[in-house]
Amino acid sequence: MRKPLIATLLASAFFSLQAQATDLLQVYKDALANDATFASARSALSAGQEKYVQGRSGLLPTIGLSGSDIRTNSTLQSDLPVPDRSVTSYSNSVSLSLSQPLFRWANWQQYEQGKLSVAISEAQFAQASQDLILRVAQAYFDVLASQDTLETLKAQKTAISEQLASAKRNFEVGTATITDTHEAQARYDLATAQELAAQSDLEVKKSALQQIIGKPAGALATLKPAVKLASPDPVGINDWVSAAEKQNYGVTASELSVEIAKRTIQLNRAGHYPTVDLVASSGRSSSVAGASGSGVSKSNSIGIQWSVPIFAGFAVDSRVKEAIALEEKARNDLEANRRAAAQGARQAYAGVTSGLAQVKAYEAAEISSQSALESNKLGYQVGVRINIDVLNAQQQLYTTRQNLAKARYDTILNGLRLKAAAGSLKEADLNEINTLLQQ
Repeated sequence: MRKPLIATLLASAFFSLQAQATDLLQVYKDALANDATFASARSALSAGQEKYVQGRSGLLPTIGLSGSDIRTNSTLQSDLPVPDRSVTSYSNSVSLSLSQPLFRWANWQQYEQGKLSVAISEAQFAQASQDLILRVAQAYFDVLASQDTLETLKAQKTAISEQLASAKRNFEVGTATITDTHEAQARYDLATAQELAAQSDLEVKKSALQQIIGKPAGALATLKPAVKLASPDPVGINDWVSAAEKQNYGVTASELSVEIAKRTIQLNRAGHYPTVDLVASSGRSSSVAGASGSGVSKSNSIGIQWSVPIFAGFAVDSRVKEAIALEEKARNDLEANRRAAAQGARQAYAGVTSGLAQVKAYEAAEISSQSALESNKLGYQVGVRINIDVLNAQQQLYTTRQNLAKARYDTILNGLRLKAAAGSLKEADLNEINTLLQQ
């Protein structure tokens, strides 16, 4: 009666743990709220959006109100035998002025640059959003891989300890040599050392995930057993490379930077162009000068004000040459980013396709390794295999399982990197991966 009860309790504890496990989508939501790098990108986006307002301001009128209120004390001295006379005068003035640009080519270019700067900020934020998805997925599956390594080593250590106990018993009854015991003991000691290293690595991986989400992650949902991974869609690598060259957010930002560089050339050339403004003002001034009386004057004016630059010490020509060189730099940066995006797509695509092949091969190898282990155990029991054969078969099986899990994680991550290179990675892609986890 006790064994079924214990099994029931263990099963209920297992399902309770799975129910409380944090899945990939929840970790991503925590990262959206708490990741400092992403919060910085969000603030950068807010700052970048103000470039439009700043650029537009050069096309709008400027209005200013100015005034003064002055009191003047003066003393009149005379050569005659009469007392000096003190005179106090008051004056105040108020002026309202308006200036509306009619033709300022530099201001127009700044306005266009402001719009392009906003677009760059949006592209950079989109890139930061994709980077967050990749960082979360990488940290998540790093923890799972480290957990798998630790669990594999624990299981391997348990199996080795059983084999060690068997070798000791056989040596005591004279059916095995001391060599079997020493070999098993060496494997056990090595497994113990590897287990300690794996525990330390797991803590490091958990700390890396905590850095992103701002709190301990707790238990994480694992991949379903024998999960099937999908191939890239579309299947052809050329489609992915073409999408990366056109849609990658780094490429988009570089294209916009080239346009800004073009506008900068025009902006600097505007140093040779005339400027025309509509100006208007309205003012009122009054003064009181002691006994001499007081007066009030009002004035209103409106008109066109223009200015033509003639010579500025070759500064304008120098700035134009500088802007032309910077435009060429921006074009080269664009080409470099386009090539990098294409190369990233190729690498990720190769990672997905080779990963799928590795997963298939490791799945077959796991079955073969399991059969080999069972055969070696049976052979050892009947005396046709030695202890080292069993230990090697155990090592091969656990290594194969560990490599299989790692291949699955790497394939999933390369699939995300492939979509990021093509500029199409979104939260929905994480949701698809989340369905592969044990909920």
